[in-house]
Amino acid sequence: MTEPMYLAAFIAVTALATFLTRVTPFVFLSRHSEHPLLQHLGQFLPAAVMTLLVIIFLHRSAHWSAPSFGIDAIGPALVVVVLHLWKRHALLSIAAGTVCYMLVQQF
Repeated sequence: MTEPMYLAAFIAVTALATFLTRVTPFVFLSRHSEHPLLQHLGQFLPAAVMTLLVIIFLHRSAHWSAPSFGIDAIGPALVVVVLHLWKRHALLSIAAGTVCYMLVQQF
């Protein structure tokens, strides 16, 4: 198999596997959407996942030993929090936080 065909096959298989892992819970759990455990997970899991992501981001991205003491990561994180509390638009706050973080990293 030639290299472009190999890469195309690899991308297709990867895309299919990713799609199937995303759609499987919806297919198998759609009949149980009123189950109390699923209701509880749906209520609290998104906030828990976002909290974990923020903690990992602050731990890995900030330069805590620098004189600025982590402001390179705390600033963009505050942008995300303030924008999300103000506008309640997840994509806007994530995009603005990403742009802010990239600007901080460039300068």
